[in-house]
Amino acid sequence: MNKPLFALVLGLALAAGPAMHAEAAAPAPDDAQIAHIAYTAGAIDVTAAKQALQKSHNPVVRAFAEEMARDHAAVNEQALALVKKLGVTPEDNATSQSLASAAAAEQTKLAALNGEAYDKAYAANEVAFHRTVNGALSGTLIPAAQNAELKSLLETGLKLFQSHQMHAEHLAQSLK
Repeated sequence: MNKPLFALVLGLALAAGPAMHAEAAAPAPDDAQIAHIAYTAGAIDVTAAKQALQKSHNPVVRAFAEEMARDHAAVNEQALALVKKLGVTPEDNATSQSLASAAAAEQTKLAALNGEAYDKAYAANEVAFHRTVNGALSGTLIPAAQNAELKSLLETGLKLFQSHQMHAEHLAQSLK
């Protein structure tokens, strides 16, 4: 794994919460924090997809990026509608901030690449990102969610994002 990708994965894993680290004693996030974390993760992938659409000329990479932008934006729209319906204000938190910071650093590194090097790095980043977010969803966010509708939206998102991970893995493999 390249150093920037490792840094992103490590940053996301550390930010994912106590369920991923048995030794951590931090309390589980509440629903307002979970909503913010989930929205942040979705926004990160929309941003990554937009960058890919600007930089990549590979039709397969572009199709994948279009799918990521569309699906993550749609889930975020559903999340915003749900928090509005529930009267919950998503609460910024250290996990959301860590996710955003790590993603911004990775986007800067990816921006310096072009052609096949960019396509391969983007695909590898998408694999790592989805693997980490899916782990956080299943191991921390879904179990911690108290509201049934929020939990259901997260579970639906997890199923979709697991398919994204498989698609990203196939894409990365095809670019080797």
